[in-house]
Amino acid sequence: MLGAASARAADGSSAASEQPGTDAWITTKVKAELATTEGVRSMDISVETTNGVVALTGVQPDDVAVKKAVAAAKSIKGVTKVDSSGLKSKS
Repeated sequence: MLGAASARAADGSSAASEQPGTDAWITTKVKAELATTEGVRSMDISVETTNGVVALTGVQPDDVAVKKAVAAAKSIKGVTKVDSSGLKSKS
């Protein structure tokens, strides 16, 4: 019984993303880029990637930091779109 549940979970995970290896690589690269982007508080941003679409969520000190974070994510090879609707500024 446990094996069947595990198989379904694995199937569900693979169905959620057609490129799980690539998505994980993109997420890692975006996080690294955010960490080295001046003015961006990378620890305050969550990054999730599904089929090349990067979703950024969190709060940054100002609109400039939000724009820099989006630009940093877009600069990564393999990113098809950046969803920044969950990324807000304090100001």
